[in-house]
Amino acid sequence: MIRYLIQRIPSVVLVLLATSVIAFLLPRLAPGDPAAVIAGPEATPETIAAIRVQLGLDQPLVTQYLRWMGGLFTGDLGRSFQYGRPVAELIATRVESTVELAVLAGLFLALFGIGLGVLAGSARSRWSRVFADAANTGLLAAPPFLVGLLLILVFGVAIQLLPISGEMSVLQSPDLGMQYLLLPALALALPMSAGVARLVQTSMLAVREEDFVDLAVAKGVPSRRISVRHVLRNSLGPGVVAIGIRFGDLLAGAVVIEAIFARNGLGQLAVSAAQSADYAVIQVLIVGTVLIAVIAQLLTEITLAVLDPRIRLGQ
Repeated sequence: MIRYLIQRIPSVVLVLLATSVIAFLLPRLAPGDPAAVIAGPEATPETIAAIRVQLGLDQPLVTQYLRWMGGLFTGDLGRSFQYGRPVAELIATRVESTVELAVLAGLFLALFGIGLGVLAGSARSRWSRVFADAANTGLLAAPPFLVGLLLILVFGVAIQLLPISGEMSVLQSPDLGMQYLLLPALALALPMSAGVARLVQTSMLAVREEDFVDLAVAKGVPSRRISVRHVLRNSLGPGVVAIGIRFGDLLAGAVVIEAIFARNGLGQLAVSAAQSADYAVIQVLIVGTVLIAVIAQLLTEITLAVLDPRIRLGQ
């Protein structure tokens, strides 16, 4: 495993380097001048120019990029144009909310994705398979914001079982924090779990046609043991890969979900930074999101190697 991780270092560095260039250039291609936003609508061109000099925006792009990269390596993430505070401090105040949402949504993604896939791939009853297929199709067609609104109407308005806006830290109050977290996490995870379920279902149906399954049946191995040890274990690979890929989508989907449920996380910070052309914040959020997605992909490949003995890392 160590050898595999060392071999992946060049590709990871290349991806992060390319991401840093895109993250640096992309906000600057959008309309809007942070100096003009800070100066206000009544500011004179001289005032705006003075602010640009103060922020270092008058320097060549290459100089700005190298200075920003040097700060990343030394732990200096820059200073927000909009809030006038260090970017690291802003992210630290918001990251707990988004991490709680992403972790619980990731658990729901794995639970519902694999659960529905196993149900659809192993159900002998026609109605059980019809139910599983209908659930997968419905979730595939429903975007997260629509699922969120439906959950609000059902569990927040009709039944009034869970809160529909705001947040509470799970670390401060586990019970109350989970109540605020359940609906956003479900809204984020359920639509994505359908794709995982479909992959697991398809893989299970394909594995059931393999010769080693027929051999196990001929030997009189109990059907439950065949389903768990032979079919399920050899079918989880595509589902695990999909979960690893979808984990990066969870962070992107958190932008919409946090807006719907009024959570003060990194998604809301990204929207606010984009509206005010706050380059320093947007750059760090983009690089951080890609870094988390890369780590999730590495963990996915390691998990896949553990589940399937035929896969050997580093070969």
